[in-house]
Amino acid sequence: MKGIITVLGKDKVGIIARVCVYLSDSGVNILDISQTIVQGYFNMMMIVDFAQSPLKFEDAAEGLEKLGNEIGVRIQLQHEDIFNSMHRI
Repeated sequence: MKGIITVLGKDKVGIIARVCVYLSDSGVNILDISQTIVQGYFNMMMIVDFAQSPLKFEDAAEGLEKLGNEIGVRIQLQHEDIFNSMHRI
């Protein structure tokens, strides 16, 4: 199962590292990653694969949200299909 992770907030050192360590520790594979910084605001989008992860999708979403609160950014995980449906024009 694939998911889309979005990370938004004020830029600071270590955001990418913290998210990637969480995913690696959870057995989640990063398929693609894009990040930009616009006027001091950090924006990252990741496509991830849970095929080899023992972590339930809902638990990962909750864990990422908690991590975001710890580091001062907003992290959201969505199922790829839901994300695609929401952003279809």
